[in-house]
Amino acid sequence: MKNKEKKVSTKIAFVSLGCDKNTVDSEIMIELLAEKGYEIIKEEDQAEVIVVNTCGFIQDAKEESIQTLIEMGEYKETGALKALIAVGCLAGRYADEIFQELPEVDAVVGTGSYEQIVDVVEALLAGKRQVKCLLDASKRDLAYRKRILTTPGYYGYVKIAEGCDNHCTYCVIPRLRGVFRSRKSEDILREVQDMAAEGVRELMIVAQDITKYGKDWDGKSHLSELLRKIAQVEGIHWIRLLYCYPEDITEELMETIAEEPKILHYVDMPIQHCADGVLKRMGRHHTKAQILQLIKKLRERIPDIALRTTLIAGFPGETEEDFRELYEFVQEVRFDRLGVFAYSQEEDTPAARMPDQIPEEEKVRRKDLLMELQQKISSERSQEMVGCQMEVMIEGQIPGEGGEDSLVYSARTYRDAPEIDGFLFLTSPISYMSGDFTQAEVVGAYEYDLMGVDVDVEHRE
Repeated sequence: MKNKEKKVSTKIAFVSLGCDKNTVDSEIMIELLAEKGYEIIKEEDQAEVIVVNTCGFIQDAKEESIQTLIEMGEYKETGALKALIAVGCLAGRYADEIFQELPEVDAVVGTGSYEQIVDVVEALLAGKRQVKCLLDASKRDLAYRKRILTTPGYYGYVKIAEGCDNHCTYCVIPRLRGVFRSRKSEDILREVQDMAAEGVRELMIVAQDITKYGKDWDGKSHLSELLRKIAQVEGIHWIRLLYCYPEDITEELMETIAEEPKILHYVDMPIQHCADGVLKRMGRHHTKAQILQLIKKLRERIPDIALRTTLIAGFPGETEEDFRELYEFVQEVRFDRLGVFAYSQEEDTPAARMPDQIPEEEKVRRKDLLMELQQKISSERSQEMVGCQMEVMIEGQIPGEGGEDSLVYSARTYRDAPEIDGFLFLTSPISYMSGDFTQAEVVGAYEYDLMGVDVDVEHRE
């Protein structure tokens, strides 16, 4: 009984950095701790234990993780903090260095050890320090687990696989996350049903590469089959596909996207570059011609599809001619959404050892040129939407905006993934809750955002 009281009184805060896969992992750990009676709070200055889910993907992410650990560690002096735990990619990759350079960190937990978070917390509260839990990420149990969602209640992420087998030459993810392993469809569906019961209306499908779902079983993608099952779950209204590598976007998947009303006509397809020589050095499994053919097929099969991609500027050996080819490719293709990273030279990767590394200032220059181009394209794309009517999801009311007979809401269209894309600012006389859907007509456009008016006759009547 005494031990139970101790647990109940212990307040734990989470800080989740990096990608949405990290978000899912944090939600699992939160549930495991809550099940044991720990109180999960948002106020870091009041927490007795803080868990920082770190990112170790690129240099900027590593620096953010380190800075966050330092800032959280200060609560040992200014707040209630007794123990600081680093979990995730950075923690697993640099465990010894973290203990050496960041004495405020009391424990490290790798990507294969999230299920041991309760044991780690209990060890720290018992007085142990420099606790290290680094199980093999490839052997992590991917069975169904309850989660406490940290996203707004109307949308959430479901991770359908773990790890990666792509082995791009610039990337450390396979080392951090292990080999690619697909989760059982029945476990995924149970999780989706849980989320729908909790009020989730928009479901984001994530993994390092969702298009490879099931290929580790029999060499064939089972993503379409899984999506059709998910689409049958009552309560889920939108299904959004993130991280679709182009080589496994099949005719079957295109057909599924086109036919299933719940699956949004939005595909996040990271291609990283278009010059064949650069793609080969990156270890990518597609060519420029294949990318162009795929984009043509997607736009023919699904005319209103919104395509998002990410690019890397300044990869080792990228010549001015390569960069010009990439620039002209972006001009030609006119992606709806596009992000650019300056190449990050990550230790222990083949790309880091390649000759002809590009100076940092040149990488940034090339990145900026691409983003300036995309800004212009995005503005033109947004203008093309004026006059269109489409379904939107309400995110929240904007205080102080609107007139005597109207309210203004931030909303998202099917073209806008949360946190990374833009908004539609909706004027309506109707009172909505976050997560509600309505029909909007686009009446104005900015570079990345739209303005719209409510045209949902059903709600008006």
